[in-house]
Amino acid sequence: MNFLWDNIFRKQGKVDDIHRALRENILFQDLSDRELKFVESIVHLRKYHGGEPIFRQGESGVGMYIVLKGRVEIFVTDTTGPAAESREIFITQLTPGDFFGELSLVEETSRRTATAISRDETVLIGFFKPDLMEILSRSPSSGIKILLRLAEVLGRRLKETTEKVSDLRRALKELREPPPTDGNDGSKASGHT
Repeated sequence: MNFLWDNIFRKQGKVDDIHRALRENILFQDLSDRELKFVESIVHLRKYHGGEPIFRQGESGVGMYIVLKGRVEIFVTDTTGPAAESREIFITQLTPGDFFGELSLVEETSRRTATAISRDETVLIGFFKPDLMEILSRSPSSGIKILLRLAEVLGRRLKETTEKVSDLRRALKELREPPPTDGNDGSKASGHT
């Protein structure tokens, strides 16, 4: 499951300030310095203590986060067992430069599909749907650049998900179908004797 949360768009290197974190994030990489300065002026810096939830699965989602400092762990709650039992399944750990929650920027009524917990002192850059709407209103060309990159991210994640589901379906089919017998294991193969 880690593939869904891996940041395949992250550039290598330490992220140590807001400007650099935004510049290195795929959503903002096409922006000019002036456009990026505007984004910097409207994003939100959030600090979390170790063990503090950032959001929980099922809650309303209003935007995405970029990890500036610290670590965030992503979990999903498995409720497929008996009604009274549910368990949290670890999906991945995110580190500086990674981002998550971007789907809520485009969904009309977004619900978080996982739980995000800060593992140590963590600083996140919050970029929320109202921020995106403000950019689209005040600088449509900047907003379009961000939306095109957002579409690329969502498209790539959808492609990865589709490939993983196909792999899982193939594996499940193989488990359900008995292996063919060739007659070498002492059993009779169907056909001529």
